[in-house]
Amino acid sequence: MSIEAPVVVEVGLGDRTYDILIGSGLLARAGAEISGRLPGTRAAVVTDANVAAAHLAALQASLETGGIQTAVITLPPGEKTKSFAHLEEVVDGVLAAKLERGDIVIAFGGGVIGDLAGFAAGIVRRGMSFVQIPTSLLAQVDSSVGGKTGINSPRGKNLVGVFHQPKLVLADTGVLDTLPIREFRAGYAELAKYGLIDRPEFFAWLEKNWVQVFAGGPERAQAIAEACRAKAEMVARDEFETGDRALLNLGHTFGHALEAATQYDGARLVHGEGVAIGMALAYRFSSRLNLA
Repeated sequence: MSIEAPVVVEVGLGDRTYDILIGSGLLARAGAEISGRLPGTRAAVVTDANVAAAHLAALQASLETGGIQTAVITLPPGEKTKSFAHLEEVVDGVLAAKLERGDIVIAFGGGVIGDLAGFAAGIVRRGMSFVQIPTSLLAQVDSSVGGKTGINSPRGKNLVGVFHQPKLVLADTGVLDTLPIREFRAGYAELAKYGLIDRPEFFAWLEKNWVQVFAGGPERAQAIAEACRAKAEMVARDEFETGDRALLNLGHTFGHALEAATQYDGARLVHGEGVAIGMALAYRFSSRLNLA
């Protein structure tokens, strides 16, 4: 576990401003970080079976040390979990634990869990606070930041949801060591996306340092922090995606269509892979239209 201070990136939203903490060993500090900002709260920890097997005991120990009582809601992994049925399961679990509006929901997993748990937090008791503890590269650099939450519908991806900002994001880069390489590569597509949108120097840096990012050295935390800064700046300017925040959807129009075509079957296509293919298609389409 690292003793180095985490990188802190601020998402500036006035009285709803929150921090993203990035570094190794943050899971062990989660209880202290959360209780320091949200004292006296109880929590529902929403996670999936894979993350629970690898990391739940460590998180529960940290929360207990911080004086936070928890109820755990464990869901199946995969995109198909972002459904009305599992939303109902999370909502019922929060209510069964007798949590109140002043308590918190902790999203402990990848993008699917973050989207689903955040949505539940936004609607249970007309809005509860929530904390993001993302465990995938994709979630750490993208979906845990900015307050977009939701589930999928038979009519399309992410069509049902709310904007609901977290109170804190804890991105423990160490937990990425247990991430399957396919999932890490998928998340890397979202890293590259920020460089392709408007940070060519970051894209060039990734081209030079991608091996170290994958290996887990300090370059990994540096890359995640840079992506979070890019997104935080965009969210601060355009929280509700009425303007240039839509640029962050680069690759997603094609990507979501591809995911829907596979019926959200993660064995065939995971979200980051869809985004990677989608970005290539978007640039090729723009070239054909003489827009790029």
